[in-house]
Formats: sequence, structure tokens, C-alpha cells
Amino acid sequence: MTDSHAAAHEQKHPWHLVDPSPWPVMGAFSALLLTGGAVVYFHGGGAWLAVVGLVLTLLTMALWWRDVIKEATFQGHHSMAVQIGLRYGMLLFIASEVMFFVAWFWAFFNASLFPTEAMGGVWPPEGIVTFDPWNLPFLNTLILLTSGVTVTWAHHALIEGNRKHMLAGLGLTIALGLIFTCVQAFEYSHAPYGFQDGIFPTVFFMATGFHGFHVIVGTIFLIVCFVRAYKGHFKPDHHFGFEAAAWYWHFVDVVWLFLFTCIYWWGQGPVVFDA
Repeated sequence: MTDSHAAAHEQKHPWHLVDPSPWPVMGAFSALLLTGGAVVYFHGGGAWLAVVGLVLTLLTMALWWRDVIKEATFQGHHSMAVQIGLRYGMLLFIASEVMFFVAWFWAFFNASLFPTEAMGGVWPPEGIVTFDPWNLPFLNTLILLTSGVTVTWAHHALIEGNRKHMLAGLGLTIALGLIFTCVQAFEYSHAPYGFQDGIFPTVFFMATGFHGFHVIVGTIFLIVCFVRAYKGHFKPDHHFGFEAAAWYWHFVDVVWLFLFTCIYWWGQGPVVFDA
């Protein structure tokens, strides 16, 4: 190629014009199958549709991330201007997630502040035995708060160029995320009520369950970041993939604090101490 042809093809702006990609459409279709399959399952149908949706969603995530990593690390498309756009996009995504959880809190407070006659006019509704907030829920609170410290440690280590501490902090955060999920699964297995046993169980499982789902997604984010960090993809001045995962993890932390305070602690109702 001559110099004139090279000059004609040279990019004259700092932006990244993304190549046509099948992953947005594939992701939307997979999410539709997953949520639609979950609705079918909740209404007594089989789980196969939800399983297919979950597998396709995970496959889409893997292939889409592969392309983004290739663009950022190996093709050099993520300039500072592009990274600013990515930051705005991540912030808007987290804002949309906030509104998603607002819906569950709205349902919870609507029921708890104005208990109907069907609930016995009290909150928690008659016949509902709540979890002790200072048992497993408090343990999970400590686990998530600690994970917020370890992911921040990893971020500062990355900025300072300390690869050993960065990997240690990320590894600890991933381990804490997995422990949180196991503790919550154990708690669910000992729940004194089922999903369809009234407004309290429904809101409880939907709010804490979707938060648990977000913890699993955040843990996957961090595992991908750990592998990338191990391979040397991140630099002190170029690591937005890690920053996005850390922002998401802190969001998960904050949501859990509201869940613990409102649903587990305040939502248990008045505590009566025996004399």
C-alpha cells in the first residue's frame, strides 16, 4: 500500500466505529428466553426454556466480552475519548439497575407500611416467621463489606503497578463473592416459607434473589478480570474493564446494605423480648 493510500485509510478521529455485531440481538433474544422461561417455570411449567436462555446468555456474554477485549487490548481502539463514553455507558447501566431494585423496594414498603386486611392488618403478615437479621444476613453483610475493601485494594494496587497485590485482592474478592452466594443458598434452603406463601415471601425472594443473581454476575465479571490481569491486559492508565467490574461490585454492596436494613432488620417487625 502506498503512502497516499495509507493516509486515506488513516483514522482521523479518536472514536471507535464498532463493526457490525450479532451480540446485541443475540443478547436480547437470550434474555427474552431466560425471563420468559422463568415465568413459565414459576407457573408450574418445565425449566427447559429458562435453561436454554441461561446457556445462550452465558455464551453471548463470553463471545461479546471476547470481542471487546480484542478491541481494547490487541487492536488499541479504546482511546481516552472512547473510555469516557464507556464510563458514561456504565454509569447509565448502573442507574437503570438502581431503578430495577426501586421496584422491589416500592412493593415491599407499599405492603409493609399499609398492611391490608388479607395480611391481618400487621407486618409481617400473620403466620410469617422472619429470619434473624443478626445471624446469616449479618454474616453476609460482613462478607460483602469486606469484599468491597478487597476490590478497592486490588484497584489501588493496579494503579500503583503492584501486580501481586492486585491479583491477591481480586482473588479474595472472588472468594468472598462465592462464599456470599453459598451462604444465601443455605439460608434459602432453611426458609420457613415458600415463594407463593404470600406477599412477604414473594417480595423477599424477588428482592434478595435478584440481588443474589447480581452477585453471581459480578463474580463472573471479577473472574474475567482476574484472568485478564494474570495475562497482563491491564495497565495503570488503561484498565476500564477492571473499573467497570469494581463499580458494579460496589453497587451490589450498597444494594445489599439497603436490603439488610429494610427487609431483614426493619421488615422483621417489632421484636418482643421475653422477661
